[in-house]
Amino acid sequence: MSKIYIIALGGLNENGKNMYVIEVDKDIFVFEAGLKYADEYTLGIDYIIPNIEYLKKNKKRIKGIFLTHGHDENIGALSDIIKDLYGVNVYGAKFTLSVVRKEFEVYNIVYNNLIEIKANKAISFGDLKIFPVNLSHSIPDNLAYALYTKDGVIFYASDFVFDSLMRGAYKTDLGKLAYIGKQGVLCLLTESIYADKVGHTAPNHRTSNLIRETLNDSNRVIFSILNSHIYRIQELFNEVSKTNRKVVIMGKMLQNLINDAINNHYLTVDKNVIGDLSNINDDSSVILISDGRKKPYSNIIKILNGYDKFVQIKPTDTVFLATPIYEGREKTFYQVLDSISKLDANIVTLSPKKYLSHHASSEDLMMMIDLMHPKYYFPVKGEYRCQVANADLAYKVGIEKDNIILKQNGEVVTFKDGKLVDEFKKIPSGSILIDGDSSDDIGEVVLKDRELLSDNGIMIISATLSKKTKKIIAGVEILTRGFIYVKDSGELLKEIKDICNKIIINNIHDNFVEYNKIKLAIRDELGRFLSNQTGNKPMIITVIGEV
Repeated sequence: MSKIYIIALGGLNENGKNMYVIEVDKDIFVFEAGLKYADEYTLGIDYIIPNIEYLKKNKKRIKGIFLTHGHDENIGALSDIIKDLYGVNVYGAKFTLSVVRKEFEVYNIVYNNLIEIKANKAISFGDLKIFPVNLSHSIPDNLAYALYTKDGVIFYASDFVFDSLMRGAYKTDLGKLAYIGKQGVLCLLTESIYADKVGHTAPNHRTSNLIRETLNDSNRVIFSILNSHIYRIQELFNEVSKTNRKVVIMGKMLQNLINDAINNHYLTVDKNVIGDLSNINDDSSVILISDGRKKPYSNIIKILNGYDKFVQIKPTDTVFLATPIYEGREKTFYQVLDSISKLDANIVTLSPKKYLSHHASSEDLMMMIDLMHPKYYFPVKGEYRCQVANADLAYKVGIEKDNIILKQNGEVVTFKDGKLVDEFKKIPSGSILIDGDSSDDIGEVVLKDRELLSDNGIMIISATLSKKTKKIIAGVEILTRGFIYVKDSGELLKEIKDICNKIIINNIHDNFVEYNKIKLAIRDELGRFLSNQTGNKPMIITVIGEV
């Protein structure tokens, strides 16, 4: 019998940053390496990834990182964490690894431990094995994983829908799911994002009718999409093929992704409908753009700001936003709509009530639970209220309340000899804030400084002292940004100089100057004065030099 730990390093009580760790005795299996998009409050932060300190300390025990599919929420952190886990095998299906390789190329990462796997072919690790199964999602080659242990199967199903019309690389293998369910599932982990939505997701995830209506009623169409939502790109090409329009694919990464998908038969496209830059201003063209890597809405914002050298939005255009409203980016989304409206262009968006993404709604989740017959159920991936809604569904279909697991990131789920025991263990988790190309954590202190600067601005106090006499020979000079308008604040500036002069003089002695006391006193006394006079307290930086 085994001792099994299940730990989320990310993905609980949040959307994105998915990373789940399953330990069976001494072996560690990692599922996903995702990021979370930064919201409007994380100033200057590009995206957020999981804290992997626990994995770094236990690197030698990691048997592999197993990727379900190629969305940022599931693979986006890989390029940032791989240097710390170098040499660990990364497993994924063909299309998933092609997305990973393209991302690695952007960062000049050479990695020889990417291992392509196929559904229904088991991977053995001594007495343990992992069995991949196909599930339907908006991207091809989406996998679920069954980890076979002595105490039963641990089954991890990330994003999925049940849709009989999704075939080929998008097809769910219902037979294999039912077969695994009959073999004894110890614990089932499934997504929770749409757990509170009644019914099946299908057919509400299909957008063909809306695309067809838009093409019939519009001149030039600018179609904005997530580059890895291949199924929705297929829907677009299917409808364009029924018209005389040309699709102009913008951006090298999107072009390469679509070309690879066509060459590997993930996309079925009549290449005659693919145009080039000569078609970009045609009234009948469809301009296909995608969101920038890890930066929602970035490319449509670039066009709206006039920074795209090929595309300018005209009043006769229709902008079709086939992307979801990202959590925490609602303000940005509606600002984009406002900017498009100011250009008198038409707008088509996907109503979140009528058009759903490819995630499991309540009936899909209950169907998965029914197929798996798990002893224990662990809702993952989604805000806590969604995890609770998912837990309620499990209770409805017969899972005992004591066998339903609700946890936060870092909290350890423990099974001993096939039974759930609560040892109240917790490991370090949390978030790493990524700014630019550096994978180093920006940290909460830097974020608070940015918040302070955005709210109250900055004031720099400078003065120069004589090296011999220790007297002030230049200054006090004041430089402000984002705090007050200097030309209208002469009296206030005079009082600031008087306060600073007094503090500096009081801390000058015959042989030395107490620089630290000067800086602390200016920060404290001047801070209180400015707060009383203006209601704001800017960041104060003091620079004292000697010549």
